[in-house]
Amino acid sequence: MEQALGPDWAQLPPALQLHYRFGTTIDTGYMDIVYPRFMQPLLNLLRRFGALVHRTGECVPTVVEKTVAGERQYWRRRITYPDGKVICFNSFWVCAGPRQLIEFVNPVLGLQMTPYVQDRRLYYKGVRFVAKLGPWLLPIPEWLVLGHTTIVEEAIAENRFVMDFRLTHPLFGEVFRYAGEFEAAASD
Repeated sequence: MEQALGPDWAQLPPALQLHYRFGTTIDTGYMDIVYPRFMQPLLNLLRRFGALVHRTGECVPTVVEKTVAGERQYWRRRITYPDGKVICFNSFWVCAGPRQLIEFVNPVLGLQMTPYVQDRRLYYKGVRFVAKLGPWLLPIPEWLVLGHTTIVEEAIAENRFVMDFRLTHPLFGEVFRYAGEFEAAASD
């Protein structure tokens, strides 16, 4: 993140800098996961490819562990439902140039985003989905798949932040959202 944001990194509050710091961090908190019922079959299919979460819930305990290896930041999300069911959602992030990140949910499928800082909040704007075929990135327009991605993260204390991830399709409206509050901690 520091590489993608460049000088804007210094504008991030301590909680967000801790959340994205180089090294290993663990974010512990709760998430609300919502989507319209008509999305269930598609989310079940996408889950087979490692994308998103295919179960709704309110205040679902969530732990996110982030580690860095080489040029990648690995995200391991563990979402534990009240009935004991655990869903893991893993991905890795790569810097794709100034102000560009790609989050891959598997070695082929990714989401390219532009992060920026405004009013001490971190925003992401979806650019496109991508398919990595060898050294090439095949662009996939957002409207063709799930719609436009937006993420907002805001510090609420020295080591706490809230986040809100949304996918909004031009025809179907908001098709997926997860949002929550987390406490960030360095673990190395």
